[in-house]
Amino acid sequence: MSERIPDTLLSHDAPLLPGERVQHEWRADSSAYWRNHGIMALAGGVVAGGILAVMGNPHPWVGPVAAALAIGVRAAYLASEILSQRWRLTDRRLLGPGGRAIRRGDIQTARPFLGDVQVITHAGDKHLMKYMADAETVITALLSGKGSR
Repeated sequence: MSERIPDTLLSHDAPLLPGERVQHEWRADSSAYWRNHGIMALAGGVVAGGILAVMGNPHPWVGPVAAALAIGVRAAYLASEILSQRWRLTDRRLLGPGGRAIRRGDIQTARPFLGDVQVITHAGDKHLMKYMADAETVITALLSGKGSR
């Protein structure tokens, strides 16, 4: 599990309401983050190399190298920001990065989505909990108290 980040650094999170209690907290998982980026680099490299080969480029190996470098640099640049994000499930709401707050009663469903967790509200809003270490555990927790306050 990742190192605990002081709450003062997470001021972009929605604050708790009086009497609200946190039941679960999930942070972006670094192994899931790097695994997903590795898969993207591999897929991007195959596509880029294939396109260059079809176009008749004499050096199609440049595509996979460029794709891996581009995705690797992007992943490294964003890692500290993404891996500091957290989601908190309270007795009343699901609180996410950027001040997101979803009433528990508004959650219609939660489902796995390419290794992440997609939360869908009754209004049709969709929220993506990215890079969760164990999506099934998150989904179970989200749906266990559906309809609370």
